[in-house]
Amino acid sequence: MNPLTTCLLLSALLFSIGLAGALSRRNAILVLVGIELMLNAANLNFIAFWRYGPNPAALTGVMFTLFSIGIAAAEAAVGLGIILAVYRHTKSTDLDHMNSLKG
Repeated sequence: MNPLTTCLLLSALLFSIGLAGALSRRNAILVLVGIELMLNAANLNFIAFWRYGPNPAALTGVMFTLFSIGIAAAEAAVGLGIILAVYRHTKSTDLDHMNSLKG
Protein backbone atom coordinates (compact mmCIF):
# COMPACT_ATOMS: atom_id res chain seq x y z
CA MET A 1 0.00 0.00 0.00
CA ASN A 2 1.47 3.34 -1.03
CA PRO A 3 1.74 6.32 1.36
CA LEU A 4 -1.06 8.28 -0.36
CA THR A 5 -3.51 5.45 0.23
CA THR A 6 -2.44 5.25 3.87
CA CYS A 7 -3.00 8.98 4.34
CA LEU A 8 -6.39 8.81 2.65
CA LEU A 9 -7.48 5.85 4.78
CA LEU A 10 -6.40 7.68 7.94
CA SER A 11 -8.28 10.76 6.78
CA ALA A 12 -11.41 8.73 6.05
CA LEU A 13 -11.22 7.14 9.50
CA LEU A 14 -10.77 10.54 11.14
CA PHE A 15 -13.65 11.99 9.15
CA SER A 16 -15.97 9.11 10.02
CA ILE A 17 -15.15 9.41 13.74
CA GLY A 18 -15.89 13.14 13.57
CA LEU A 19 -19.13 12.57 11.67
CA ALA A 20 -20.29 9.94 14.14
CA GLY A 21 -19.42 12.24 17.03
CA ALA A 22 -21.22 15.21 15.50
CA LEU A 23 -24.37 13.24 14.71
CA SER A 24 -24.67 11.16 17.86
CA ARG A 25 -23.89 13.68 20.61
CA ARG A 26 -26.40 15.85 22.43
CA ASN A 27 -23.82 18.20 23.93
CA ALA A 28 -23.14 21.21 21.71
CA ILE A 29 -19.45 21.38 22.62
CA LEU A 30 -18.89 17.75 21.63
CA VAL A 31 -20.65 18.43 18.32
CA LEU A 32 -18.15 21.23 17.69
CA VAL A 33 -15.31 18.82 18.49
CA GLY A 34 -16.70 16.39 15.91
CA ILE A 35 -16.85 19.15 13.31
CA GLU A 36 -13.24 20.07 14.09
CA LEU A 37 -12.22 16.44 13.53
CA MET A 38 -13.90 16.50 10.12
CA LEU A 39 -12.07 19.71 9.20
CA ASN A 40 -8.77 18.16 10.27
CA ALA A 41 -9.51 15.17 8.04
CA ALA A 42 -10.00 17.56 5.12
CA ASN A 43 -6.69 19.25 5.99
CA LEU A 44 -4.96 15.87 5.96
CA ASN A 45 -6.38 15.26 2.48
CA PHE A 46 -5.09 18.63 1.28
CA ILE A 47 -1.60 17.88 2.57
CA ALA A 48 -1.56 14.31 1.23
CA PHE A 49 -2.63 15.33 -2.27
CA TRP A 50 -0.13 18.19 -2.24
CA ARG A 51 2.75 16.00 -1.06
CA TYR A 52 2.13 13.09 -3.41
CA GLY A 53 0.80 15.16 -6.31
CA PRO A 54 2.54 15.95 -9.58
CA ASN A 55 3.95 19.31 -8.42
CA PRO A 56 4.91 19.31 -4.74
CA ALA A 57 7.10 22.39 -5.24
CA ALA A 58 3.97 24.55 -5.52
CA LEU A 59 2.59 25.20 -2.05
CA THR A 60 -1.09 24.94 -2.99
CA GLY A 61 -1.91 22.23 -0.44
CA VAL A 62 -0.23 24.14 2.33
CA MET A 63 -2.10 27.33 1.43
CA PHE A 64 -5.46 25.52 1.36
CA THR A 65 -4.66 23.99 4.73
CA LEU A 66 -3.69 27.33 6.27
CA PHE A 67 -6.92 28.91 5.05
CA SER A 68 -8.88 25.94 6.35
CA ILE A 69 -7.24 26.23 9.77
CA GLY A 70 -8.16 29.93 9.85
CA ILE A 71 -11.76 29.14 8.96
CA ALA A 72 -11.85 26.39 11.61
CA ALA A 73 -10.57 28.82 14.24
CA ALA A 74 -13.22 31.37 13.30
CA GLU A 75 -15.90 28.67 13.33
CA ALA A 76 -14.82 27.52 16.78
CA ALA A 77 -14.82 31.08 18.14
CA VAL A 78 -18.28 31.89 16.76
CA GLY A 79 -19.66 28.48 17.77
CA LEU A 80 -18.37 28.77 21.32
CA GLY A 81 -19.73 32.30 21.56
CA ILE A 82 -23.17 31.11 20.51
CA ILE A 83 -22.99 28.17 22.92
CA LEU A 84 -22.04 30.50 25.79
CA ALA A 85 -24.93 32.84 24.98
CA VAL A 86 -27.38 29.93 24.89
CA TYR A 87 -25.93 28.49 28.09
CA ARG A 88 -26.54 31.78 29.89
CA HIS A 89 -30.17 31.60 28.82
CA THR A 90 -30.97 27.89 29.32
CA LYS A 91 -28.24 26.77 31.79
CA SER A 92 -27.66 23.74 29.55
CA THR A 93 -25.60 22.81 26.50
CA ASP A 94 -28.04 20.07 25.51
CA LEU A 95 -29.07 20.49 21.88
CA ASP A 96 -32.67 19.45 22.64
CA HIS A 97 -33.10 22.51 24.85
CA MET A 98 -31.79 24.85 22.17
CA ASN A 99 -34.85 24.46 19.94
CA SER A 100 -36.93 26.36 22.51
CA LEU A 101 -35.32 29.65 21.42
CA LYS A 102 -37.54 29.88 18.31
CA GLY A 103 -39.64 32.97 17.69
